[in-house]
Amino acid sequence: QVQLVESGGGLVQAGGSLRVSCAASGRTFSSYDMGWFRQAPGKEREFVSAISWSGGSPYYADSVKGRFTISRDNAKNTVYLLMSSLKPEDTAIYYCAARRGTYFSDRRQYTAPADFGSWGQGTQVTVSS
Repeated sequence: QVQLVESGGGLVQAGGSLRVSCAASGRTFSSYDMGWFRQAPGKEREFVSAISWSGGSPYYADSVKGRFTISRDNAKNTVYLLMSSLKPEDTAIYYCAARRGTYFSDRRQYTAPADFGSWGQGTQVTVSS
């Protein structure tokens, strides 16, 4: 299992940008698919974005497509989520998640929380109107 620690959350005005980061422990980060999920008060945890261990074909929830960008730096054991054109409805706790990469990592999309085995503690993102 990989240990994950998120950072970079905060308060931002609508229309603004914010980048959250997730630092992973261990020397096998490059073999993990990485994902971002979020959970707003009273709502279920929902998929935001993910990127395979190879870095190919990142994918996004429709609600953030065109506004959010996921990336990874394997040399730094870190995955990032750059959020632009933020809306009040983006307010949530953002969680980083990891799963062991496989042959299928670039051939299907993993969007369910149950697809991921390791989780960070979350970072709060609040977008004011």
